[in-house]
Amino acid sequence: MDAGRRNAGPSDIMQSKLMTMPDAIGRYVPDGSSVALGLGLEALIPFAAGHEIVRQHRRDLTLIGPISDILFDQLIGAGCAARVTAAWAGNVSAGLGHCYRRAAESSVPRAIEIADHSNFSIALALLGGALGAPFIPTRTLLGSDIAARADGSHLTIGRSPLTDEPLVFVPALVPDVAIVHVQRADEYGGCHAWGNLGVMEEGALAARSVIAVAEEIVPQSVIESDPNRVLAPPHKVSAVVHERGGAHPSPVQGCWLRDHEFFLEYHDATRTREGFEQWRTRWIDGVPDRASYLTQLGAARVENLTVKLTNPAAPVNYSAS
Repeated sequence: MDAGRRNAGPSDIMQSKLMTMPDAIGRYVPDGSSVALGLGLEALIPFAAGHEIVRQHRRDLTLIGPISDILFDQLIGAGCAARVTAAWAGNVSAGLGHCYRRAAESSVPRAIEIADHSNFSIALALLGGALGAPFIPTRTLLGSDIAARADGSHLTIGRSPLTDEPLVFVPALVPDVAIVHVQRADEYGGCHAWGNLGVMEEGALAARSVIAVAEEIVPQSVIESDPNRVLAPPHKVSAVVHERGGAHPSPVQGCWLRDHEFFLEYHDATRTREGFEQWRTRWIDGVPDRASYLTQLGAARVENLTVKLTNPAAPVNYSAS
């Protein structure tokens, strides 16, 4: 290796993955994709990415996630989803999502196929995808209604080849893309997330590509300084989007509080199909980007939701000598 190559910096040998949200969604979330979202349970939900999916009128998506909160409800109400593979789709603060119920019960705005999981079994499915295993056997769900409705495509009831005991075989899930919201990332795909991660790590490792949406873009050296906090190998990340407030109304540890009122307001506003369309016009189609969304939210509300106190973790020593 010559001296010039030896001294090359990251920018010389790696390509920046920074792009706008419209470009990231346009490139990595085509019609018919399977998309893992809301993998952090109630935290770090990539609402800004979901809203861009709606604005780009994506269709026939398979939505994959645990509880997903109201993001799945919005994507379903906008007609983006053909299939939902999840433990639950609704509004944690208020109950089942109105758009999800209308689609499931009345095919409004379109019929959706539902593959029921528990939070644990969908975690196993993503873990299987991350490990490259075809399935993971478990005793969970035995005797449940979910197991009784298993159709073989997302769950299979069988027996252990070793003990002959009954087992549930959970097929691996390999999403086309996982979209994750993180506290910080570098332009090459390295990213840090902390707090409640849910199944973000499993989902990112299982997916064929990852879009990382970050509150802050930092030098690569910051990410490399704390390797245990890296969410996924940088080579798995296809796009990095800098989007402050991109997870509102969900919380982001150290950055944003949960906007409880927003969830309740959404629930009340979307009780009817017409109500959802009005809400969508105001909060998705009526704002071209996240900056405009935050402006509409109002400076006072943004200020109240911004984390003020600092509570850093104790430093660690990574030295090996």
